[in-house]
This record gives sequence, C-alpha cells and structure tokens, in this order.
Amino acid sequence: MNQSALITGGTRGIGLGVARKLAESGFNLMLNGVRDASSVSAVLDSLKETGADITYCQADISQKEGRDRLVQEVLDHYGGLNVLVNNAGVAPLQRNDLLDMSEESYDRVMTINLKGPFFLTQMLSKHMVERKQTDEQYFGCIINIGSVSATVVSTQRGQYCISKAGMGMMTQLFAVRLGALGIPVFEVRPGVIETDMTAGVLEKYQKLRDQGLFVEPRLGAPEDIGSVVASLASGSFRYSTGNVIVVDGGLTIPRL
Repeated sequence: MNQSALITGGTRGIGLGVARKLAESGFNLMLNGVRDASSVSAVLDSLKETGADITYCQADISQKEGRDRLVQEVLDHYGGLNVLVNNAGVAPLQRNDLLDMSEESYDRVMTINLKGPFFLTQMLSKHMVERKQTDEQYFGCIINIGSVSATVVSTQRGQYCISKAGMGMMTQLFAVRLGALGIPVFEVRPGVIETDMTAGVLEKYQKLRDQGLFVEPRLGAPEDIGSVVASLASGSFRYSTGNVIVVDGGLTIPRL
C-alpha cells in the first residue's frame, strides 16, 4: 500500500516540485491550496500520470475552519497520513522598509506562514502519535519548508524573515516533542528558487548570480527542493530529526 503525503501550497512553485518528486517516489498525495479545484485541474492531471492517487482540497490553512476541513478530508480519503509537508507561504504584498511595515502586512504573513503551519502540525501530530502507538511499523514524519531568510536579513520584508525564523524553532520544538516516538521533524531551507514568488525580483537575482552570489552559478529549481523532501520522506534520515537541510547553491557559505 502506498504511503500518503499532504502538501500545503502543493500546486505551484516549490510545492509542485515537491509533489512531482513524491508522486514519482510512489506517494499518494493530498494537495492543498486556496484556488478552486477547476484552476488546478491541469496540474492534478499531470501528476496523476505518475500513477499516484492525487486529490485536492481547497482550504485556507491560516483559518481554523480551513485546517479542520483539510485534516478531515485527508484522513477520510487515505485513512491516515505518513508525511506532512508544510510548504504554503506568502511574501509581503509590498516590499517596504522595516520602519514602514504595517501591522496588517505583518499579521497576514505571520498568520499564513507560521500560525497556520503550527496548528496544522499540532493536529496531525496527534494523529501520527496515535498511529505509532497502535502500529510499531508505522512511519510518519513532518517536513517544514523554511527559507534562508530565517538567518539572512532582508529589511524590505522583515515579516517574512521573522516568520521563517519562527518556523526554524517550530521544527525543533516538534522534533523534541515527537522524537521519543520515532516521528522525525525536519526543515528544508531553500535559497533563491525560481518560482512565481520570486518572479518580480528575478532580474535582480540573475544579476547577483552573475556577480557570484551563489557558489553554484544558478538559481534553484522547485525540483531541487523536491528531491530533498523525497529523500527525507523515504525514512532514510530517521536519526537526523530536528535538522535543517539547506538547499541554496552555497549562498549562505561565509566567504571572503
């Protein structure tokens, strides 16, 4: 029987790259997003070509009602869950100086990027604990998609940096809480990945690439993240819980 995975924000960008790699690895997938199902039907159809069972749940994880519905649907459809990938996230609608950040912008980013994933993880952790206690062979894990912005300062989008720094601590908290049960929790920390989120500043990063910002002279692709997530989801790194896997082409290596 195939294992099941839930990927929030799984129909585009990094989430879609993760979905492709997990589907190719034999996982059945519940994808989540805020767009209606008709808007993502082509993406779902392309993933189904792998032979995996692919389903979609439209739900806003920043809201309790959305989280409740998402958890109920994934458990009803698959009867359980093996892998949670907390990928959904947003950048600020506008890049403003730190001194001009509005409370509304702060709340929006923090609620979607940190509050939503925290409480979704809390809910599904309880399911994983129950499964593990009744089935010693059960393997479950949680994979958080963070960002190098957790440690690399960008004063034009401070709320995003704070949210990703918080996700780093969230990873460690759940890793410690679930570790005795053999349920590992990881953070995958991407650098600059070419997606719709970075499209507006793509030219800037291409210039920085040409100036040597990255050790590996290219921007990342969603599949780079997907490959790492698939390896973690396979259970190959069970003794590495709480760790951060940086996927940034060498961006954050200190250099002179």
